[in-house]
This record gives sequence, structure tokens and C-alpha cells, in this order.
Amino acid sequence: MNAGRAQSATPRARRRWARIAIVLCAVPVALALLLWLVLWLAFPPERIVPLVLARVGTSMGLEISAEGDAASRFGARPTFVVRHLVAREPGAARPLLRARRVLVALPWRTIRALGDPLELVRVELDGAVLDLPALQHWLSTRPPGDGRLPLIRDGLQVTGGRVDGDGWRVDALRLALPRLDPGRPLQAQVSGRYVDAARRAPFALAASLVRPASGHGFALAGPVAPQGDGWQVPAWILLSGALHWEDGLRLLPARFGARGRLLAGDTVAPFSLGLHGPLRLHADAWTLVPAGIALRGDGLVPTLDARGRIAYGRRLLFEVDGRIATWPSAWPTLPPPLGASRAPLALSLAYRGAPDLSAPLSLQATRDDLRFDGRLDVPALIDWATAPTRDSPLPPLQGRLQAARIDISGAELEGVVLEFEDDPAPAATAPAP
Repeated sequence: MNAGRAQSATPRARRRWARIAIVLCAVPVALALLLWLVLWLAFPPERIVPLVLARVGTSMGLEISAEGDAASRFGARPTFVVRHLVAREPGAARPLLRARRVLVALPWRTIRALGDPLELVRVELDGAVLDLPALQHWLSTRPPGDGRLPLIRDGLQVTGGRVDGDGWRVDALRLALPRLDPGRPLQAQVSGRYVDAARRAPFALAASLVRPASGHGFALAGPVAPQGDGWQVPAWILLSGALHWEDGLRLLPARFGARGRLLAGDTVAPFSLGLHGPLRLHADAWTLVPAGIALRGDGLVPTLDARGRIAYGRRLLFEVDGRIATWPSAWPTLPPPLGASRAPLALSLAYRGAPDLSAPLSLQATRDDLRFDGRLDVPALIDWATAPTRDSPLPPLQGRLQAARIDISGAELEGVVLEFEDDPAPAATAPAP
């Protein structure tokens, strides 16, 4: 009898313990659901998103605001979507960043720690506009160290972006950064189009940074295609160096290489160009001072080695001294004995004017006892060099040529001094009525 009762009680006991286990398992789930509901009711998107933006902004020394409908999603990694975001330094007139849409996914610990340190999961920006001078000023105020860069575990994506400089911009910007970690190498893909008053240059580049926290080991490589009125220069470029941003953007030293060709009319001129020196971004210009220059090519392009200084912004400035190893075959033939000399041609070039080289270029050239001092009209020189037929055997230039001796048509001339004047063609007169 007792045994039968024990046997009949066993299934009931088992069912009772099963119900207890189900309840014990359901309680945490119910509590989690209740907590989620409380959070959702207490902190709807229009309240929690400004709170998160304020915390992130405080950690970065920025004022961050957003307008329009906001959306948020709770879970293991809260995700926030905001529109019409504006980020600026406190009191600054111009924002350093504006974006049509921003998605930010971040772990709960970043919210609990008020964004210090700042760790994110994913960032996406659509229609972002970055003001580079404002960004430079903000970076100059940031403390040094690893805290300068956030951790973004699943990367950063930018579509339809733009960067505004002083007199130039980069539009149609796309950026794909799989991961940003100050302690790990960085790899990114970036494409867009550089535009200024005189030219445009579409590009598609791969970027790498071996040590993001310090900026060491920076490299940028890929195709670019600068183009202007009647010319284009498709090329493959490589820029590398140690990147610094504490008191202005700098690459110390910068190593730049380009291999491409100049296309103007029917002219195709292959070339290779190398630049070396400290590259700095100032308020309105890039500078390379001192600059080492090496140019190699065929035909119209000489073999040139030079040193000097270069500045590029709203205006272009360069002053270089160098030498051409051999007289290019596509240049006008020099009369003997100048043409028979194998001595290098020493050059001094100076320019200050619009970036399209429309201002006169000062030129000094010496070879043996030959000396030329004058000015070149670069656009007219390019037209002369690329024309199918030439009206003159000499390029358009102004200046003074001195030579101890020149042989012309069998006649030997000594103590030669020639003055070159490239006068504009006289205007056509209207016929008499």
C-alpha cells in the first residue's frame, strides 16, 4: 500500500518540480521584459537620444545636437539613429561636422561610464559635411594619448560625404573603415572627387595606419586623375610618412610618388614624379618646406632633380633650384656648340600666382657659358608644345639670352646677347565703313 502511494506520488512530485523550474526560469525573463518596458516608457527615443549625445559630446569636448525623428533600439548593444546632427566646439561659429543621418551602436558600459573611455560598436554617416579648419582647431585642443581616438569595433561607414577646406572641397566622399582601434593597424577605403577653382581630381584610394594612436606608419595609395581645361593627368600615387595632428595636420616627413601621363590634345607624355619633405597643413595652404623633387620621363618630360619650397592653397607658390641632366629630345634643338654640350642645365624656377599657372613663371637657366633670364607663359607653352604644327621653332617666352659663342648657318657669332619678346598678336582692326 505504501509502495503504491510512493509510486503514484512520484509523477505528481515530478510535475510539481517541473512547474517550479518553469516559474524560476520565467521570472528572469519576465523581469527583463518588465525592465525593458520601464526603460522604453521612461526613456523614449526623443529623451534618451539627446542624453546619449550629451554624454558623448562631453567626453569629446563638443556640443552635439540633432533634430527630426530619432529612433533607438535596446538590447545587448543599444543602437541610436538621429537626423540632422550638428557637432561643434562650445562657442564656435562653424560646426566641425554636420550629417543628414547618423547611426551609432554602442555597448551599455559606454553609457554607464559617460563615454570615458569612448567605445562604440558601429558608426554610419549619410550626407556628412566635415569642416576641416574647424576640425583642426578641435584636434589642437584634445589631450594627447590613446584617448584621442575612440574604439569602433565594427567600423565606420560614410556615404555621400563632403570635406570643406579653404578654397577647395572633396565631394561624393565614400569611406569604409572595418575597425578603428588605437592599438591596432587601421585599413580603410576612400573615394571621392577633389574640386577647386581650377581643377578637379576623382580618386579611389586605400589608406593604412600602422599605429593609429600615434599616427606612425601612414600610407595612401591608388589612382587619381587630375584634370583641367584641355588636359588631364591620370596617375597612380603613393603618399606615406608619420602622421601628426597635435598642432595642425602634418606628415613628417612626407614621401610622395606618382607614375602617370600627361594628356593634352594629341600629346601623351609619360612621367614619374617624386617629392620628399615635411608636409604641413596650415589655415589656408599645404606647404612642403624644404622640398626634394625628382622628375623622370620621356619626350617633353625632362630628367630633373631639384630642391626648394612649395605651397599650395588659394595660390600656388614654388621656388626651386635644380638641374636637367640631358636636353630632352622633344625640346627645340640648341645651335652648336651649345647643343653638343653634355653638361647638365642648371635651372632656377619661381612662381607665385593662381594654381592654374596662369601667372608668369620666372626662369633662370645656365649651361657652360650660356645664361638665360626670363619668364614663361605656361599655358601658352603647353599649347605650343602640344600643337600638331608650330608657327615658331621657339617656345613663347620673354627674356635675355647670353652666350660666349653660337654657330648659326655656318657663321660663328661671339658675345651673343638675344632679347626675346613674346608680344601678343595685334588686335584685328574693323574695316572702314
